[in-house]
Amino acid sequence: MSDANSALETQMLRLGSQAKIAARQLATASSAQKDASLQNAANELRADAANIIAANQKDLRLAEAENVGAARLDRIMLDDARLEGIAKALEAIIQLDDPVGDVMAQWQVDSGLDISRVRVPLGVIGVIYESRPNVTADAAALCLKSGNAVILRGSSEIQNSARLIHACFTRALTAAGLDENCVQIVDTPDRAAVGMMLAGLNDTVDVIVPRGGKGLVGRVQEEARVPVFAHLDGVCHVYVEATSDITMAREIVVNAKMRRTGICGAAETLLVDKACADTHLKPLIEALLDAGCQVRGDAHAQNSDPRVSQAVEQDWYEEYLDAVIAVKVVTGLDEAVAHITHYGSGHTEAIVSDDAEKASAFLTRVDSAIVMHNASTQFADGGEFGMGAEIGIATGRFHARGPVGLEQLTSFKYAVRGQGQTRPK
Repeated sequence: MSDANSALETQMLRLGSQAKIAARQLATASSAQKDASLQNAANELRADAANIIAANQKDLRLAEAENVGAARLDRIMLDDARLEGIAKALEAIIQLDDPVGDVMAQWQVDSGLDISRVRVPLGVIGVIYESRPNVTADAAALCLKSGNAVILRGSSEIQNSARLIHACFTRALTAAGLDENCVQIVDTPDRAAVGMMLAGLNDTVDVIVPRGGKGLVGRVQEEARVPVFAHLDGVCHVYVEATSDITMAREIVVNAKMRRTGICGAAETLLVDKACADTHLKPLIEALLDAGCQVRGDAHAQNSDPRVSQAVEQDWYEEYLDAVIAVKVVTGLDEAVAHITHYGSGHTEAIVSDDAEKASAFLTRVDSAIVMHNASTQFADGGEFGMGAEIGIATGRFHARGPVGLEQLTSFKYAVRGQGQTRPK
């Protein structure tokens, strides 16, 4: 091992050890103390806004020099409004109930023992993320409120922004009387640090949460030696069913695709029922094209507008994260569900329909983390779900699914109370 790798390993193991110690303190911290740290952090973000935005401008200039594209630049960018949104998200988390110590269930058994299932923190959470400086604050806040220490590793694209946001939390924790190591950041672009986190840092990391592109998430899922909350792709669908109102359908489809094209909840495929294609297909495609979206479609879509290019098989699997959408005409609910089942990634799907029975069938039959009726897929967000913020979207089926918020960042233990009982032989 080279001297550089040895020094990095020492640094990373120190982070893990410090996080483990901090997690023990945080697990028993009062709700008032945790909330004070979050309010302090929101105040610090506002007070240091000018410096954070200046650091973000530096990140943007470096990203522009790398020609990363408009969607990535949008994810990186912070301005006054977005920074205020981050501060407000912290304050929204303060208003949520503290999950730690919550009694999930309680019962008594024949032996007279009283048994309670009680929420407890997971411990130390490693968050590995790309291109989104707001994740620095969201992840730190959710982990703090749920009693978990966190090790943050943002990509080099946002290292200047993330460094200053993390510094706000360091000051906030100290002012609240909590260990500043409750929130730590890996302040190096060396990718070897990611591998060390995935290996668990000598069993100090309990869970890894990746937020980023397919390359990052794929690596994490393949190499991690600790549990992972993640989704690999956000191939989200909107199905416009035969009974849908065209005005509602147009507004939902354009918003689902174009509000922010670079987020994982952006729609990537539009399915239009054949029974309403004559009235709905052309205006939906025109609305997308007029909004600046490139449309790739099947023969029906191409025939409706000469500006539509031919979709190929890969388009149905594609997470564009850009102003591009694939369009297909399907014969009814069964084919729509079959298409989503085959090509989808299990993230978020929506049906636009005035038929309550068909909408209910869609919500029941589509096996994705989030299913919606008459709403834009862009609502696939923990903040929009009333969770204050999210640490990510999980599409797995164990422990956490959908937006990962406070409750999903806890486990549980059993507290058993007796009066001297012993178990008979």
